[in-house]
Amino acid sequence: MRSLIIAAALALTLAACATQTTPPAAAPVPAAVPVAAAPAPAPKAPECYNGDAGKFEAVGTVSSISGVKVVCEKTSDGKNAQWMGVKK
Repeated sequence: MRSLIIAAALALTLAACATQTTPPAAAPVPAAVPVAAAPAPAPKAPECYNGDAGKFEAVGTVSSISGVKVVCEKTSDGKNAQWMGVKK
């Protein structure tokens, strides 16, 4: 008898949780106001990172990294830069 009461209570609890109600109607969303497109930012110039100085250096900068003279040069694609040995 006791298990029958527990089973009935469980069934009622599950049935109460499983009932579906329709949510209230959502308020209509106002039409979006067109926003002027912001101009695209200018592409950043390639730079080389100098770990000894802890900063980025511009293309053409001659520096000494770990005792070696190097120059910051653009890569062949022109999008990046890297340290290259100074040509004598």
